[in-house]
Amino acid sequence: MSDSIDNEGGKLHEFVLQVSNKMGVHARPAAMIVRIASRFTGEIWVTKEDERVNAKSIMGLMMLAAARGTDLKFECEQEIATNFESEMSELFASKFQDE
Repeated sequence: MSDSIDNEGGKLHEFVLQVSNKMGVHARPAAMIVRIASRFTGEIWVTKEDERVNAKSIMGLMMLAAARGTDLKFECEQEIATNFESEMSELFASKFQDE
């Protein structure tokens, strides 16, 4: 699912990915997400239910405790949306290379 939402002074692109690896988002997958997010400029957010964290924060991602089957919503600026969504989708499709 992809969509665009208004934010203060601009639009954010949002998309949802489901965690499908057995162990969920533990330290290694969190580091992989941070590694990708850190290559892009601007703020990138991840939301699980009502918790929202910075996608460039390994501790924030681990605190989400995203188990298998959890939907994570990503929000990023429009300028990076296509490339960022593509890279994150590939990472999630690979099940973080856990299996």
